[in-house]
Amino acid sequence: MNSCGSISGGGLPLAFLLEGEEGNVVEVRGGRGLAQRLSEMGLTPSTKVLVLRSCPQGPMLISFRGSRIALGRGITMKILVSRLEGP
Repeated sequence: MNSCGSISGGGLPLAFLLEGEEGNVVEVRGGRGLAQRLSEMGLTPSTKVLVLRSCPQGPMLISFRGSRIALGRGITMKILVSRLEGP
């Protein structure tokens, strides 16, 4: 990890985004089962995600492709995103 908290390759874990921030999925760094499950839900590379709720000790509520799902911190650490800048 470099000093900005990003991982080589330009992505940072989804868990690092704050409420209201958006990002594009770069890759999923997990086992085949996790990557396949997230892909089947529509969370694939280049998908735009919005963080709706983020509590330090609990799951994150995210929105993408018209759906809302809650993901645990362990999973959100394996989803790498590029942060989208605001307008």
